[in-house]
Amino acid sequence: MIKVGIVGGTGYTGAELLRLFAAHPQVRVTTLTSRKEAGLRADQLFPSLRGHSDAVFSAPDEAALAACDAVFFATPHGTAMQMAPALVEQGVKVIDLSADFRIKDAAEFKRWYQLDHTAPALLKEAVYGLPEVNRHAIRSARVIGNPGCYPTAVQLGFLPLLEAGVIDATNLIADCKSGVSGAGREARVTSLFGETSDNFRAYSVPGHRHLPEIEQGLRQASETPVSLTFVPHLTPMIRGIHATLYARLTRPALDLQALFESRYRGEPFVDVMPAGEHPETRSVRGGNQCRIAVHLAPDGRTVVVLSVIDNLVKGAAGQAVQCFNLMFDQPESTGLDAPGLTP
Repeated sequence: MIKVGIVGGTGYTGAELLRLFAAHPQVRVTTLTSRKEAGLRADQLFPSLRGHSDAVFSAPDEAALAACDAVFFATPHGTAMQMAPALVEQGVKVIDLSADFRIKDAAEFKRWYQLDHTAPALLKEAVYGLPEVNRHAIRSARVIGNPGCYPTAVQLGFLPLLEAGVIDATNLIADCKSGVSGAGREARVTSLFGETSDNFRAYSVPGHRHLPEIEQGLRQASETPVSLTFVPHLTPMIRGIHATLYARLTRPALDLQALFESRYRGEPFVDVMPAGEHPETRSVRGGNQCRIAVHLAPDGRTVVVLSVIDNLVKGAAGQAVQCFNLMFDQPESTGLDAPGLTP
């Protein structure tokens, strides 16, 4: 069995890791940390895990984590970069679900997260955990920077177009919507039921923390300068990301459907829908799929891509498990085969 540790297991992504690993035949969660909940069984905090997990929360302990084969950080930004170097030195593989190892430029990371990066050498080595792009590098990685939820949906939607060089990369638009679980489990007024129910609003229009991460990935795909207008919105649902993406074609009479089907043929967790269809967030709820549809606007020049994911699965814990499977030579879909929940 592969021994796994989860640092910060009381949030939504920590709970999701426990749920997914309950269905993974090769994993045992041996360490689950929380200072506040030390001594409490995970299935007491998350009753959905009753009968599926016997993990018990404990205070963070370096020796216990070092005895794991892999450690997942489901923690606030700034924690993983403090703890990861010592773990990696002892042979532990690290998968970080925060932003600590996503943005390769330490100065850019500080600009958006107001933190000095304390592990620059490890940041340089870390692999960005988007399997559809970096599958080969993930297999041999010691540290994974797990992508954010918006960046996953946006990059997978734009990638085929940018890689083929068929759109104007300097005029991209990502109009995105997220369920309230994307804000985490921490209590805050803006996440209250009375604030989010029967309501819809944009936020962080002047600049969202995921913007530099998205642009970094899009630049890599296009190998040219990229300019993106990214506007996130909060919707009155619990799970889900819906990214509506717009770009101007530079090559007319292009078979967009064939382009997307070709790019994602054989990808276990990207589903390109038949021409003319529209993906729904509930079709991926609880699953690790990214479901995509591509359309040509009536002007014949604007391509519209619809990309949906579950922000807690393909946008967080599921993608982390996907990377874990690659790192430990497991079938990539192990523990991730469940379809989405409808209704």
